[in-house]
Amino acid sequence: MTEQAPIPVTPPQGLRYPWEVPPAEGEAIEVAPGVLWFRLPLPMKLDHVNVYALDEGDSWTVIDTGFASRRGKDIWRGLMAGPLDGKPISRVVVTHHHPDHIGLAGWLLAEFGAELVTTRTAWLTARMLTLDVQDVPVAEALAFYRQSGMAAEIYDKRASERPFNFSDVVAPLPLGFTRIHQGDVIRMGGRDWDVHIGNGHAPEHATFWSRDDNLVIAGDQILPSISPNIGVYPTEPMADPIGEWLEACERFVPLAQEDHLVLGGHKLPFTGLPTRLKQLIENHHSALRRLLAYIDTPKSAAECFAPLFKRSIGEAEYGLALVEAVAHLSHLYQVGDATRELRSSDGAWVYQRKG
Repeated sequence: MTEQAPIPVTPPQGLRYPWEVPPAEGEAIEVAPGVLWFRLPLPMKLDHVNVYALDEGDSWTVIDTGFASRRGKDIWRGLMAGPLDGKPISRVVVTHHHPDHIGLAGWLLAEFGAELVTTRTAWLTARMLTLDVQDVPVAEALAFYRQSGMAAEIYDKRASERPFNFSDVVAPLPLGFTRIHQGDVIRMGGRDWDVHIGNGHAPEHATFWSRDDNLVIAGDQILPSISPNIGVYPTEPMADPIGEWLEACERFVPLAQEDHLVLGGHKLPFTGLPTRLKQLIENHHSALRRLLAYIDTPKSAAECFAPLFKRSIGEAEYGLALVEAVAHLSHLYQVGDATRELRSSDGAWVYQRKG
């Protein structure tokens, strides 16, 4: 999910926000001809997800969906009767597999007989996670927490509680879907869109770049004032999402134009995309430099919050901060800038700068 302990970002320079106020709940703002922006609430610090609807004439294509909840369904019903003018939803396009983006996709498909369009990795991951219901934390997750140096009091609490399950906020997904991948062109809302795939925040994250005007639908791959969570998880402990994130940002730089109107998954639509991509790249390089200087003596991921986030981390943010710290330290290890070894006192991986 996107709610996170974000790496501090530099104040936007060159970014402009055509709308200073987002749409109220149940209302929409037309950001371009036939393109509506509205919001669904999230029960967390980052309290919203942006959703977009593209007019197909006799129906709508919807980009992302919000959490599966009674409130979310009620808001969708109100949108259908109001801003969406009673026309059916014929297609649900999901940028990536996180619950705030795919949560109500299955319900919208069941309600309206819509088509699901997403990347293969997003569909496989979301469908797998909805079917993987855990009443207690699995041994691999607990081992991962220990090896990350999780604080003892938080570890003890997590070890005794029912973990978060995807199915808590994601409606059952259909057996089939329509796949998109890098290099595709998809027709939505009277426009042709190039599909460019990002990574890092989520594997095979789809973004859409209009050939017919200046619109970019970015999901969480490109956000204006926060850096989305980039974490390593027990499912793939040796993943390198930081490396994948930086590669994607660098690949997008030649595509970016100053007048691109970027429609992200959170915060406000903005222009100034070349500046924002440079900021995102430098923010993470800067974080890696701070971290490398900090690990002159061996430190676990949980001991590296201060240089990485530059602020205190509360319990609600702790888990996402931890996986992001693991991601940055593991990147330094995997590119050869740091060593790591298991600390005998607590079984945590500790990382140290080479040389």
